[in-house]
Amino acid sequence: MVDVLMPQLGEDIDEGTVQQWLVQVGSLVTRDQPLLEVETSKATSEIPSPCNGRVVEIVAPVGATIPNEGLLARIDDSAV
Repeated sequence: MVDVLMPQLGEDIDEGTVQQWLVQVGSLVTRDQPLLEVETSKATSEIPSPCNGRVVEIVAPVGATIPNEGLLARIDDSAV
């Protein structure tokens, strides 16, 4: 199981807000495929998948503000 974490999106950025999920629970994803869009005070960014696998849980709903290194989703990397 691989945790998808909020990355550091800038030197002085401590959090981001989930704007849109581009995948659903059960979706097969590939490494570097965009999973969601996150907005910070400076920009909107796509967060890529860290691995190949199946999305098994979306933890952060649309509108949630998540700190850096906070949990966004989980991917089962054995499901490829």
